[in-house]
Amino acid sequence: GSLVVNYPFDDDEQGIAIYSKSPDDAVFKKLALAYSKENAKMYQGSPCKDMYPTEYFPYGITNGAQWYNVPGGMQDWNYLHTNCFEVTIELGCVKYPKAEELPKYWAQNRRSLLQFMKQV
Repeated sequence: GSLVVNYPFDDDEQGIAIYSKSPDDAVFKKLALAYSKENAKMYQGSPCKDMYPTEYFPYGITNGAQWYNVPGGMQDWNYLHTNCFEVTIELGCVKYPKAEELPKYWAQNRRSLLQFMKQV
């Protein structure tokens, strides 16, 4: 788990972790930032310091391939083959939170989700 919004491309021609700009990079950045700005912990960029001390995402967003390379991922496939603009929203440092913690996740992400929907 992590706390970040990642956007295409998730893969690059070299197969390494390097920024891989899509033709709609500016739109994807805007969508990702609209979400992260409303989640204070995400927006600060280092939400999982205890688990991942070197991980840093400026403004809580990242290009997928710059974070780590995912060849053949669904996010890129949908973008390239169906013109569907997808981002991947990582909601927390713990991949499988306990059920009693879910209301906290809702509280942290409610405004982000509303802002994200407004981008339509």
